[in-house]
Amino acid sequence: MLLALSGAARAEPVRLLMLGDSITAGYGLPNGVALPARLEAALRARGRDVRVIDAGVSGDTTAGGRARLAWALAERPDAVIVALGGNDGLRGLDPRATAANVAAILDALAAQRLPVLLAGMLAPPNLGAEYGRDFAAAFAGAAASRPQVVFYPFLLEGVAGEAALNQPDRIHPNERGVEEVVRRMLPSVDSLLDRARPPA
Repeated sequence: MLLALSGAARAEPVRLLMLGDSITAGYGLPNGVALPARLEAALRARGRDVRVIDAGVSGDTTAGGRARLAWALAERPDAVIVALGGNDGLRGLDPRATAANVAAILDALAAQRLPVLLAGMLAPPNLGAEYGRDFAAAFAGAAASRPQVVFYPFLLEGVAGEAALNQPDRIHPNERGVEEVVRRMLPSVDSLLDRARPPA
């Protein structure tokens, strides 16, 4: 009986929570092609038994993600991707507030002993070079002071600014853009999942 129960426990998929905004929620995309769904499909194609839980809320800031973190953790994840910050940049919010929110989220997840991948964000260039440096540092600094966190510096690496990979608003990835985000993130997500449940 104990062996049977142990086997059943191992058969449960890893629960990977993605805490994010409209990019996670799949704004403007058909059902089934949002980032969490496509990331799950790519991980399963690589032999990972993973369920990616969509905790994306369109329009959310790092403050919003911080406020609803306890609610999101009710999903009882084994690991978490934090993919917030785009709306902080679009609204020109103080990078110090963004840094404080990111730090609070990471510390709350560390207290739960959950492995974390932090996906950074860059500010729109029209806000100026100084703001852009401070904004990027909000994420890089949080990761640098927490070496247990897997850091992926820019969620939209290779996609931002590419017209063919974005919707007409030039902010949200289209279906091709989502696939490119997934392709680029996969090595970092693999590292995260190895920390959540090492491969057999």
